[in-house]
Amino acid sequence: MICIVLIVITSVLTVAVVGVLVGGIGIWLAVGAQQRAARAVRECHELVQGAIGSRGTVDPHVLRDIGIVRYDALHEMSGQMSFSLALLNTVGDGVVVSSINGRAETRTYAKTVRGGQGEQELSPEESAAIRSAQMGLGFDQARRGDQARRGDVRGPSDPAAAAR
Repeated sequence: MICIVLIVITSVLTVAVVGVLVGGIGIWLAVGAQQRAARAVRECHELVQGAIGSRGTVDPHVLRDIGIVRYDALHEMSGQMSFSLALLNTVGDGVVVSSINGRAETRTYAKTVRGGQGEQELSPEESAAIRSAQMGLGFDQARRGDQARRGDVRGPSDPAAAAR
């Protein structure tokens, strides 16, 4: 009888010791995995912020957002030959270039953009090109459809307004 009790006690102690060892190993592995994950997150954050070096990092000054709006600026031309093109960097700085095309002449304007806002007064088409670039739309195809749904379709743009 004492033998059976000793065997039971030994088995229970063995299971308890093995359980404690396996649990300790599990905790040790979890701590190691958490440290590796924290290191990976920190390295990714440093890459995005540009702290690791110039190679492979995101440069906030590089032009990356492009938006273009085509329109009929003059009564004499159709086919949306005029356009406004916005070229912006990550922080919204850049330039918006507009070309007003007619049969006999073409006018081209360039305006500086800071923080997504024009330093000079912008035409509605120039503002739409900037919005299109900021939203990542590239070509503002939906602009005419949105205006038509709102009942906001205007005639050709005023060339004097585009020149501002």
